[in-house]
Amino acid sequence: QVQLVESGGGLVQAGDSLRLSCTASERILNIYTMAWFRQAPGKEREFVAGITWNADRTNVADAVKGRFTISRDNTKDMVFLQMNSLKPEDTAVYYCALRRKLEDTIPTMAKEYDHWGMGTQVTVSS
Repeated sequence: QVQLVESGGGLVQAGDSLRLSCTASERILNIYTMAWFRQAPGKEREFVAGITWNADRTNVADAVKGRFTISRDNTKDMVFLQMNSLKPEDTAVYYCALRRKLEDTIPTMAKEYDHWGMGTQVTVSS
């Protein structure tokens, strides 16, 4: 069973930046689509950003477009989410997800992803 581990969350003020990282217990990240989701208390898990295996395409949710950037380093089997200009409404647990299919797509529905991390808390104070 692949294990994904997120890091980089924390408590910040509105307008600050954070960089989340995700790594895997096995060297498999570099051939699959990866994504970040988030879930706030009382809300459903929502897509934040995704990236194809070779980073030729990304997809970023409208709510964070222009502020968040997803990237990956396949030499290190890591995926990143750079979050700038954070807002209180960005407060959530952020999850890394892996789609274990050899397709060059970036689904936005959580059910399309096969492996998940435990999440990292991001709290943005006003």
